[in-house]
Amino acid sequence: QVQLVESGGGLVQPGGSLRLSCAASGRFFSINPMGWYRQAPGNQRELVATITSGASTNYGDSVKGRFTISRDNAKNTVYLQMNDLKPEDTAVYYCNTNCAIVPGSARCKVYWGQGTQVTVSS
Repeated sequence: QVQLVESGGGLVQPGGSLRLSCAASGRFFSINPMGWYRQAPGNQRELVATITSGASTNYGDSVKGRFTISRDNAKNTVYLQMNDLKPEDTAVYYCNTNCAIVPGSARCKVYWGQGTQVTVSS
């Protein structure tokens, strides 16, 4: 009942910036928290950042000080501002919620976006 649609990925040079967006649509009563994960070839999927509806944030150690997550609750959209990008940031970035409350269930459900490729290279 929830679709997460991502945009904003692409190719950037080291030191550059990108802004990712993820819009949630469908039928749900709440979707909280929302966040971003990433996976590079040969690596496990790792946490990038999460944010609650109350704007409480959590960041992976590798992106602290460079990435900023934000959320527009009215638009059901989460953003990831990525600054000072490094080649090691190259990965597929996935939008996520670990707790969407949907009609017919009082339990949280997990949803993932399709992923968007971020490539940092000169």
